[in-house]
Amino acid sequence: MTALTELPPAAPVASTAVAADKAPRSTAWLWSTPPILLLGAAFLYPLYLVVKQAIEGSAPDPSNPFKVTASFSDTLKDPGTRTVVKNTIEMAVYSTAGCLVLGFLLALIIAFVPFPGAKAVSRFIDVFLSFPSFLITVSIMFLYGRVGMVNHIAAALSGGRHDTPVNFVEYSPWGIWLAELIYFTPFVMRPLLTAFSQIDAGQLEVAASLGARAGRVVRQVILPEALPALFAGGSLVLMLTMNEYGIVSFTGAKYQTLPVLIENFAKEQTNYAGACALAVINIVLSLALFAGYRVLLARMSGGGRRAAVHA
Repeated sequence: MTALTELPPAAPVASTAVAADKAPRSTAWLWSTPPILLLGAAFLYPLYLVVKQAIEGSAPDPSNPFKVTASFSDTLKDPGTRTVVKNTIEMAVYSTAGCLVLGFLLALIIAFVPFPGAKAVSRFIDVFLSFPSFLITVSIMFLYGRVGMVNHIAAALSGGRHDTPVNFVEYSPWGIWLAELIYFTPFVMRPLLTAFSQIDAGQLEVAASLGARAGRVVRQVILPEALPALFAGGSLVLMLTMNEYGIVSFTGAKYQTLPVLIENFAKEQTNYAGACALAVINIVLSLALFAGYRVLLARMSGGGRRAAVHA
């Protein structure tokens, strides 16, 4: 009993531990301050200046009478601006839809159709993701441009009677769509190949033994497992094509999107307020896409958890 009474009370020990735990937490904000300041100086403050310039417009410059001083409302009311926004959304949606279909088919062939060199093709996709976008555009123009290989062959076969029978690259949005389809399809294939590699081969064998045809196996077994990867790749491609500049600018097509028009306003027209207004529109579209992606992803995750609970 005497030994027990000589033991120190437990409360001071606990309070000392809590105090020692609170001491480092009280200085934790010091470590988070430099990243916050760096983020504010490098991103938030310039973004504030862009929004401010877009709303207030540019003041007239007596030394530069050609400077445009249109405000944000004037830019929004311009029919040309609405046409460019429509072009941007349409090109992003069409390119994403094409990449989803083509990427799913190619990934399905590489993953489940045995052929020599399948692993080499899969590794080449990883390398392809590091290529710059203008490289694909140069390749397409080298083949199908006004002075491309196809036109040279056609002129040679016709004795020079047809100068440029193929001219869709420089004079229509089809060249842009083709370049984006080729360049962004691997961004859909990469997550799909990863998802396909995690599918249990026993499920496919059981489905085949029960008499299910290839189309039904793809529809009922493979596609449900690949939906999250397909959704993630499609969302990434939609975001990238919405903000793509190099492909649209390099083709020189008579088809403008928001990134190209922003450069046109800023450099050629010196309409900095209009360029900032278009930049704000582009930012709003990107944020809306990201918010929609998060909402749909949360619903898909919630649906998967509810299905697991019911199972």
